[in-house]
Amino acid sequence: MTATRPLALVTGGSSGIGLELAKQFAQNGYDLVISGSSDKVHTSADELKALGVECFPHQADAATYEGVQGLWDFVVSLGRPLEAAALNVGIGQGGAFVDNDLEDDFKLIAINITGTVHMAKRVVKHMVDNGNGRILITSSISATQPTPYETVYGPSKAFGFSFAESLREELRDTGVTVTALLPGATDSDFHKNAGMSNSKIGESKKNDKTEVARQGFEALMNDVDHVVGGDEATKRKAIENRTTPEVVKAHNHAKNARLN
Repeated sequence: MTATRPLALVTGGSSGIGLELAKQFAQNGYDLVISGSSDKVHTSADELKALGVECFPHQADAATYEGVQGLWDFVVSLGRPLEAAALNVGIGQGGAFVDNDLEDDFKLIAINITGTVHMAKRVVKHMVDNGNGRILITSSISATQPTPYETVYGPSKAFGFSFAESLREELRDTGVTVTALLPGATDSDFHKNAGMSNSKIGESKKNDKTEVARQGFEALMNDVDHVVGGDEATKRKAIENRTTPEVVKAHNHAKNARLN
């Protein structure tokens, strides 16, 4: 019976926005494959199964070629067409560029850029061959501005946004759609994991991750090119960023992202 339901992949689906996206898919009748770097992926899968769908968890290191390829091989081994994919896995890193370890910069790039391109290559080829599919790429409102004290993170998310919009146009008329989700600061462990708890952003009121995921899912289902995830203030900021000079945006972000 499970094979009659469509199958969706959510990378980084064991927590945060990713888990909430997976819940959106489950509540709308999708079976799931979710990935995560820790054992939590298995307990999250049980939570999703409780919603009445099948969920296949896969633990992998998204920073490595082998980890990303292993996840795709796992998807293929299920022998089912993939009808939706949320490429959501990503990490942040706070602190001054001059102080951060180069290895940490490279890890962020490996997950947020290299791994996204790797998985997108597999997913796109699969979906184009099938003539059908929906792809959601999680970027960030940081893609619309410079991000001092998150100096590698912001550009990695700008890549994701531009990549999604570019890929969307290429895939026009193939039956495969692409949507970008640009969340504002959200109530997940993102800023804590990025070492930014002791910053104005880290201490600020956050957007509800369930609402952000709902907005992303609805945009995906309605074939919208991109959506800013969050409340009205977050959406206004994204609009203002279109016309605010880069140096002004950089100065403002530095005040909010610098550790106290």
